[in-house]
Amino acid sequence: SWFLPVVKFGGSHWRVFGPVPGWLAFRAALSPIWPYEGVHCDAWYYAALSTVSALTTLLFTIGSPWIVWRGSRSVQKACAWVAVVAIIVNSHWYVLFGSDRKDLSVGYFLWWASFGLLAIGLFGLSSHRNVDKCGRTAQEA
Repeated sequence: SWFLPVVKFGGSHWRVFGPVPGWLAFRAALSPIWPYEGVHCDAWYYAALSTVSALTTLLFTIGSPWIVWRGSRSVQKACAWVAVVAIIVNSHWYVLFGSDRKDLSVGYFLWWASFGLLAIGLFGLSSHRNVDKCGRTAQEA
């Protein structure tokens, strides 16, 4: 979803018009802490949600590979719950866009759904028992 259109038109939320790809939406979401021309947040909660939303993307891209390969089962389960919270937080774009939500595009929905897939995968991974090369669990060995 990094290169797919996230918003069809900037509309009243952005001064950018035309398809907005995921990388540009990510950059614009960081505008409350890293000013970006043409993007503004009117209310403090828009700024907070926008910033947290961008940070969930960073955690997803940087943190999830490490968690899958190196994280303990308890860390994987905790991160699965963090992904569930990210789903809820990132749904704010759909909820708060109001009548402009029709301008959200495929990139947004794929990005949003990726957190659900991550949560499902981490819940599944954290529930698997450790099995050695012979197919024995740690308790059987």
